[in-house]
Amino acid sequence: MIDVQGLSHRYGDKEVLEDINFHIDKHEKIGLIGRNGAGKSTLLKLMLNMEKIQKGTVTFNGESNKNEKWKASVSYLPEKFKLYQSMTPLENLKFFNGLIKKKFEYQDAEEVLNKVGLLDDKNTRINQFSKGMLQRLGIAITLMYDTEIIILDEPTSGLDPIGRKEILDLINLMKDKTILMSSHHYEEVKEVCSHVLLLDNKQINKMDMLTFEQQYLEVSR
Repeated sequence: MIDVQGLSHRYGDKEVLEDINFHIDKHEKIGLIGRNGAGKSTLLKLMLNMEKIQKGTVTFNGESNKNEKWKASVSYLPEKFKLYQSMTPLENLKFFNGLIKKKFEYQDAEEVLNKVGLLDDKNTRINQFSKGMLQRLGIAITLMYDTEIIILDEPTSGLDPIGRKEILDLINLMKDKTILMSSHHYEEVKEVCSHVLLLDNKQINKMDMLTFEQQYLEVSR
């Protein structure tokens, strides 16, 4: 489903990623974790072709990220994203749906708004929304794209405990999706993911939660 092989990257003389290799299977939910500056954002940008790959390969559903076909399988919600504040949730969904030239169906839009708990606010201008509501609308947009793979960059960033729980509950409901979620918070990753990708010292290691806790958390306690 997601395959990264031999990925290395440097900025000038500084190497930030060295021979990164991992595979994510269909319907897996994986947490990408690591210290600030470990290279998580760089890794996501390379995977999504937002930065040019210097060495290595990335494929989504068998399609290289160097062509356009992979985009049909992947939706991405960055940590910071812009919505149209003067529009309603329905209008935002219609606009972003149009960016991928997909036919807009009001019934589908209302279904995803219902999933994220915003159906009652579908005709309210979002400049009245809380940060948590805006984040849920961002997730609604990714669901509207109806891709097999969803990549989330710090989806709970800046939210209060209630807002974080709402987002994590939504991710838990995505049973038929393959999810890669970047986060600083292991406890949140543990709630929704079966495995972690630990990015440390320019390299990556995939492991299940129990192994991570035994090898890393116990040592740091």
